Amino acid sequence: MTAAATPRVALPVEKRDSRVGTIEARYFSFWYGKKQALTNISMSVPPRSITALIGPSGCGKSTFLRSINRLNDLIPAVRHDGDLCLDGRSVYDPSLDVVALRQRVGMVFQRWNPFPKTIYENVAYGPRINGLSGETSLDAIVERSLRRAAIWDEVKDRLRESALGLSGGQQQRVCIARALANQPEVLLLDEPASALDPSSTQRIEELLYELRSELTIIIVTHNLQQAARASEHTAFFFSGELVEFGPTDQIFTRPREDRTDAYITGRFG
Repeated sequence: MTAAATPRVALPVEKRDSRVGTIEARYFSFWYGKKQALTNISMSVPPRSITALIGPSGCGKSTFLRSINRLNDLIPAVRHDGDLCLDGRSVYDPSLDVVALRQRVGMVFQRWNPFPKTIYENVAYGPRINGLSGETSLDAIVERSLRRAAIWDEVKDRLRESALGLSGGQQQRVCIARALANQPEVLLLDEPASALDPSSTQRIEELLYELRSELTIIIVTHNLQQAARASEHTAFFFSGELVEFGPTDQIFTRPREDRTDAYITGRFG
């Protein structure tokens, strides 16, 4: 794929029902062996919006995030109680294809992790292993995904070069493009900007703001300023419990719970 061989126009994104991507936790608890990490979490994450999960280290934010697409299943001796639902269906339904679930629920990690492949092959990886083989179709998906990740103009002439040669911020956006290539309904991000410089962090936040009308986005962050800037809803976790969940402006300016107020104002955490 070269810049001259493909059109330089934005490619359409599949239209979906605005309700698609609704996530609901129903008295959800989770254990790593004998250690309980989450206790009776109940919340409904609105679709087509950005929800931030905040709280001290070890409070259960990442555990909750990784339960949504069942990445925690890869850890020995885990178990859960209650339920997590995507669009009204339990993600733990025995008849559910977990691979298909992870296509619908994309994940971006704290440390950028591009494959040791070209930029093109990183983004084409998901569609290719899902059976899409036509180069014309793959070219279109790669371009569309890189455009949606706001990095096309920076890499369009370097697609056959290693993704590992990019800056950290660029690598993270390629990882976002890789997740977007599967046309997910939900995008999960676990501290995606914690290791980036301020300029790259701003680019990631601007990207999420642009994507929010297309996807349900949930971001774990320790950066309260980032949560306040980038999210529309915020959930505060503490010691494995959901203390408070609501509109971000309410959580940050008029919290209902004393523990939320103490954390937001820096009295602990």
